This record gives sequence, structure tokens and C-alpha cells, in this order.
Amino acid sequence: MAMAVAAVRRLGLAKARCNPALLQAIRTGSSSALASDDSKFESSKDKAHVTWPKVLNSDLAEVDPEVADIIELEKNRQWKGLELIPSENFTSLSVMQAVGSIMTNKYSEGYPGARYYGGNEFIDMAETLCQKRALAAFRLDPEKWGVNVQSLSGSPANFQVYTALLKAHDRILALDLPHGGHLSHGYQTDTKKISAVSIFFETMPYRLDETTGLIDYPAIERSAALFRPKLIVAGASAYSRHYDYATMRRICDKNKAILLADMAHISGLVAAGVVPSPFDFADVVTTTTHKSLRGPRGAMIFYRKGVKEILYDYEDKINQAVFPGLQGGPHNHTITGLAVALKQAASTEFKLYQEQVLKNSARFAEALKGRGYELVSGGTSNHLVLVNLKNKGIDGSRVERVLELAHIAANKNTVPGDVSALVPGGIRMGTPALTSRGFTEEDFEKVAEYFDKAVQIAVKTKEATPGMLLDSDTYRFEKLPRKKLVDFKATLESNEGIKKEVESLRHEVESYAKVFPTIGFEKSSMKYTD
Repeated sequence: MAMAVAAVRRLGLAKARCNPALLQAIRTGSSSALASDDSKFESSKDKAHVTWPKVLNSDLAEVDPEVADIIELEKNRQWKGLELIPSENFTSLSVMQAVGSIMTNKYSEGYPGARYYGGNEFIDMAETLCQKRALAAFRLDPEKWGVNVQSLSGSPANFQVYTALLKAHDRILALDLPHGGHLSHGYQTDTKKISAVSIFFETMPYRLDETTGLIDYPAIERSAALFRPKLIVAGASAYSRHYDYATMRRICDKNKAILLADMAHISGLVAAGVVPSPFDFADVVTTTTHKSLRGPRGAMIFYRKGVKEILYDYEDKINQAVFPGLQGGPHNHTITGLAVALKQAASTEFKLYQEQVLKNSARFAEALKGRGYELVSGGTSNHLVLVNLKNKGIDGSRVERVLELAHIAANKNTVPGDVSALVPGGIRMGTPALTSRGFTEEDFEKVAEYFDKAVQIAVKTKEATPGMLLDSDTYRFEKLPRKKLVDFKATLESNEGIKKEVESLRHEVESYAKVFPTIGFEKSSMKYTD
């Protein structure tokens, strides 16, 4: 067995691929020989003091029951709760097996075929396979597109693109955070640079038309003409409609700007071909891999190759920005897990799943509107809905807390017109995670019902908070005594009537959620099943 491994290492990656018998020898090594090796080690007097291999091969529950218990508690939460955060999903068991594999042990600075460490034959195989599957999943010609799969997450990926293609203090135009953008696109306030991107580059936001809740493309064009950005970002974290990539391309060409499409939220939908693809228009495309794509927590950077007016020179710049510019060794276990997820993303079943994500989102939006909720942009064309709660006389922070107590995970979010990100006027929700568990349209009718009950409890709690009165005519609190969120939470915990309502809702939610399959683990393996 050891000789076979050594032989593969001497032959190198190319020869190993061409020698199936050699690889098969590794894959089917004699179990009796392995057992003999173990017994020789254990019986050796010289190794009597070497006790740690046994500990290192012990189960987590034995080695660290405290951490094992935390994981079991999280299993219980995922089983009996409703995950509505649109940036979350339930990755598959096979992906988790790859991420939790021995691929995490290897250090591999550099790229396939050009590493700074030895012993990377199979790491090279995994990364090359991941790149091949990434291009295939999005139906890209490898002569025209390349991909870096080493980036650790979405924000680093965006920053790596900026440092690769821009000079310090070059200008970036991107969607404003309170209007649905993302921190990594360079958010800053009038008094503070919130994102590090805004420290190293000059950033300017574009915004939604607050009347329609849609991106204001004429305003982008005017801003670009005045600001003259070197790079324009088409991408959002809380925008429920499609981008007009063709218009963004035209604006970029007019201003000689690079078009970066950040498809972190929608990459799974793009892979399935159920929403417009940015690849027909963008110069560079970034994405996380754990949202609608349903892979491990990582990121990918796609870049154009070949000839435009002149030869694209993105490949070397982007690869060098990732390593050695901003990262050391890649997370090989994540890359391996991503390869598994990308194979799944190219399947017919994945397309059916993404179609159901959109059906569920559309039904969820209609169910919410039917209960009197205002949605930013009036609805949804993708996997998420952004609810403006202002007409209900409540804010996102308070509703988020009630939802959490009822075992519904959603997140507060700014909506157009907000001045505070800590107490914003909206709630952002999405359908990918629950769709992974098997929820369909009728189930999201029920989810909308639970959400409405939580909002009603939040409004009632705010009314019951000492010093707070609800003006039934204006549904506003500006002219009334204001209490902090901490007072609201205290009322939730102390008011017996409200506590009973929350408990009743939680029981309804748990009873409904427990019927559906768990993803990534079997119910029979759970420690806590209450």
C-alpha cells in the first residue's frame, strides 16, 4: 500500500491519471495488510508512549462532548424551525462529507501544477475538477471564461477583484446598502467609511426608485457620466427583481468601465437557467457558493478570457490577487466539497429544485400581500421577498426577535427611506432553505400565516411596552415616547399573556416543521428530539 502511494507521487499527477491500475491499487488496498500494520504499531514497545494517534482517531462525542452537544442542539433547531434567511441553505450530506474529509490536512499554496509544497497530486485533481465543473454548471466555454475557486468567501472575492483590476482610489459605482446592496461593494455613510472597500477605493452608490422599488437605470447612467467609475457592480443582497444586465453593459461601455456581476444570491438559479444570466454581459462574475447554489461556504471568481478589442488580461491579475496577494493556502476541503455541489448543480433535479424555489417565492409574496404587507418593488422575481413593515407600525428588529422566539429565522433589513440599519423598517426572507427540505407552494401559504401572527405579536408587545402607545391613525411613533429594543425584549420575556402567544405560535411552527425531512443528517441520529 505504502509503495503504491509512493509510486503515484513519483509518477506525478499526469501519469497517475493515465495509470488506472495504479490508482485502483490505492483504492482497493488490502484490508488485512492494513490491519497487520496497525497491530505492529500497537504492539511495539518503542511506541508505547505514543498514545495520541488513538485520541486523534476518536469520535467527537468522546473527545469533546461539549462541542458535540452544541452541534446536536443546532440539529434540533434546524429540524423544528423554519429557515427563511435567503442567504442560507441546507447543503447535502455528500458535500458535508467532502468538507469534513482529510482534504483539510493538506497545504497547497499556488495553483494546480504550480504549488509551493509537495504531495499535492490529488489536491490538484480536486481543484482542477472543481474548476471544470464550475464552468460546466454555468454552461461556459473554457476558451472564453476561467474561474478561481480558491477565494474563501464572497466579500474577499469582491475585494480580490478590486485589487486585481483597479488601482488604489479608483472609482466604484454600486447599489447602496440601504437600497439592497452589500457591504463588500463599498458602503459608507456621510461620516464614516463602513466597508474597507471605501477606504482603499472611491465608492459612490446608485439607488432604487423609491416610488417603484426598482433600480433606477437612468439615474445610474447620469451618475456614471459624472463620477466616471472604473468599475460598476451589478449585484445585490436584498433586491427581489432581475438586473437588466444589457443596460448595465451599455452604461459600462459608454464610460469604459468594467462590469462586475455579483451573483452571490442567485448563482443557483443562474446555474439552473431559471433566471437571466450575467455571463452574457459581465467582464467578471463573483459568487458565494453556499446560498442558492447549496454548496459549502466558499466563493468563486469567473473572469473573461480571449480577445475583446484587446486581449483580456484578467486571469493572471485575479489569480495573483487571490494568491499571493490576499490569501495563503486554499481551503482544499471546501474546494473538494464545492466540486461535489457543482456536480449536483448540473443535474436535472437541481433545475427542478430551483424552479420550485421560484414558485414558492412567488406564492409567498402573494400570500404576504394578501395579508396587507407591502413588498419592496411590489413583489419578487427571484428567491427572496423584502417586506416593508412601516404600514404595520413596527420595525424589522422587533419582528425578527419575535420570529426567533417562535423558531422562525429571518433577518431585519433596511428598506428605502430608512436611516438606521440597527432598527430598519424591513424583514428579508427567502425560500431556498425550506425548499431544500421539501416545502412547496401550499406550505409557504402556511409560512405566511405564521409570519403574520408573529408581526401581530410584535405590534401587541410594542403597545404593551411601558411608555409606548400606538397612534392608530398614523401608525407612527416619531412623536410618541420612544423605548429601546431592550425594553421591547424585556416585555416579551415578562408579559405572561404575550409569552403564551409566543409559545403557542412556536408550538404551531415546530409541529409543522418536524414533519419535513432534515438535510445533511438523519432524524434517527439526533440526540434531542423534543
